[in-house]
Amino acid sequence: MKKVRTSAALGLFDGVHLGHRAVLKEALAQKQNGLQPCAFTFSPESSAGKGAKFIYGKAEKEYIIREICLIEEIYSHDFEDICGMDGETFAKEILCGEMNAAHVVCGKDFRFGTGASCGTDDLAGFGRKYGFTVQTVEDVCLGGERVSSTEIRRFLSAGELRRANLFLGKPYMIMKEVSHGAQLGRTLGFPTANQVFESGQLVPKFGVYASRTLADGKWYPSMTNIGVKPTVEYGGAPLAETYIHGFSGDLYGRALQVVLLDFIRAEKRFASVDELRDQISSDVNAAVNAL
Repeated sequence: MKKVRTSAALGLFDGVHLGHRAVLKEALAQKQNGLQPCAFTFSPESSAGKGAKFIYGKAEKEYIIREICLIEEIYSHDFEDICGMDGETFAKEILCGEMNAAHVVCGKDFRFGTGASCGTDDLAGFGRKYGFTVQTVEDVCLGGERVSSTEIRRFLSAGELRRANLFLGKPYMIMKEVSHGAQLGRTLGFPTANQVFESGQLVPKFGVYASRTLADGKWYPSMTNIGVKPTVEYGGAPLAETYIHGFSGDLYGRALQVVLLDFIRAEKRFASVDELRDQISSDVNAAVNAL
């Protein structure tokens, strides 16, 4: 059977923000020309340590590419497997050989090849040699600011969630398996679903957020605390603890989707568990009313 020709969107796509979506949209548009849209990217964990911390893990990133951007086929490589390739080898073996690309779409600043030595002009040259066309997409700007993963990381780290969400094009999402905890929230009357952030992942500013949670196919108002639980000296990796208002059920071991909508307050240590309980009650009311 003859292998289908593809239109390939290229990029790290960390956050799959509005700028990334512009690239993915152009690849998708080639479907009308009989090409199969696909995306080339790197697995987030393999790119950690090569620069800034990644915004989204594999589950979140691939969900947005497939479900929101409607590109089902994703070629996700480990960075170490690709970074040593020179530009022509990448074009010949990956774009032409593995992906069978007839059309390639990327941002105007896209770099590839050993040491990021090649740019879009080089890519166009390799395309003429190996049989694919190249389309570059201009930056997306909002309010005079260029949409970038760097800015989104800055917003998230500062608790500027609304600005981050504007640049992302969709509320910041946590989609991770619910893990067992100490069940302190249940003891306090506010059971929470715990999701641990991945090593190398950027963690939003520690604190309390108004959120919405998809559980058993239904969206619920919720309150999410991100941090390390200083009052009870948790001592583990940063995690998101979400109290889902109006929901009761067992979520352990299931992938849960939580979206953050607004930052309520910074994380703080309380003098007692009773004081913590009172604050959680206040936070839940603030989160639900914020929606």
